[in-house]
Amino acid sequence: MSRASREVASPRVVNIEDLRQLAKRRVPKAVFDYVDGGAEDESTLRENCRAFRDFTFRPRQAVKFPDYNLRTTVLGMEISFPAFLAPVGYSRLMHPGGEVVAAAAAGAAGTGYTLSTISGHKLENVRAATKGPAWFQLYLVGGRGSSEATIERARNAGFNALVVTIDTPIAGMRERDFRNGMKEMLGESFFKKLPYLSDVFEHPGWLLSFLRDGGMPRLENIVIPGQGPMSLVDVSSALSRAVVTWEDLKWIRDLWKGPIVVKGVLIAEDAKRAVDEGAAAIVVSNHGGRQLDCVSPSLRALPEVVAAVNGRAEILMDGGVRRGSDVVKALCLGARAVLIGRAYAYGLAAAGQAGVARALEILRADVDRTMRLLGCSSVAALDATYLNRTREDW
Repeated sequence: MSRASREVASPRVVNIEDLRQLAKRRVPKAVFDYVDGGAEDESTLRENCRAFRDFTFRPRQAVKFPDYNLRTTVLGMEISFPAFLAPVGYSRLMHPGGEVVAAAAAGAAGTGYTLSTISGHKLENVRAATKGPAWFQLYLVGGRGSSEATIERARNAGFNALVVTIDTPIAGMRERDFRNGMKEMLGESFFKKLPYLSDVFEHPGWLLSFLRDGGMPRLENIVIPGQGPMSLVDVSSALSRAVVTWEDLKWIRDLWKGPIVVKGVLIAEDAKRAVDEGAAAIVVSNHGGRQLDCVSPSLRALPEVVAAVNGRAEILMDGGVRRGSDVVKALCLGARAVLIGRAYAYGLAAAGQAGVARALEILRADVDRTMRLLGCSSVAALDATYLNRTREDW
């Protein structure tokens, strides 16, 4: 067992919160708060997690099964349990291995990985790192010319699906990032970084690995014609130039012949429109509470979207998943699988590939244990009869 694996093994790490605390100690505050924070008052960020407590379980007792089947398929791709790694931007700042080691951990665990456009490793290297399914999440940063080239690269590299995020016409007001000088830290002026460097120097292990990795990485999957890879930029300025409209989906569909996943849907009308525009799957998501604050927690929006789509596309969900019981509750309410973001990003920041592997191990064991205690032998058999609703306003 490697040193990193020992650092995240039980009993030191037994749940996702333990990984969060390790990450908080290892990386500078600006990096941790980028992963951990949300928009404005962070109301939606908190509600994403709290909403799972609005349901209790209705277990079937005195039931024994010879086997518990956690496997499922998403867009025809089999995964070992119903959790897929969500796109997380700037992963290389959390750990030098970034997207490559996260993808490798997902593949080793028998599940899939989604690569963000805002990433520091080349998409070809990320795809090669995993033996599992891999999706590419597209932002139109850099314009259509750059995006067309990126889509072509993703297709040639063997990515299985294209994820189009529709909830980012501009970045949400992530106040922690402003207070921590994230914009200044990502910029080129050393003098503007000075007020924020003391905390960086208090994390020498992270700093040494960051410098060994070559310092601030470029965005290897946003190649501007005639200029090369885009410099790492503040997310607010990047997203403000990357608005995705329904009309763009027609253009994207002409370029990408594989499955398209539309991410960022919270209401029935958008769900129906996404299916009409050719989406094979929809991710019910509020971007982890990082965009518009005070919107519905993802779990609460899930039944509305499931009903609206009525089986015409697969439904996934992300937001607030920290335990396997959360995964099970989402499946009971109609999700085919969940996407996990922060849960594995904490592991990445804490211990690289070993941390991501530990996060997946924890969640898979949680799902398995929850299913056994519920008396349900297969994730395909989960439905709303396994839940009690504790609030009348759902």
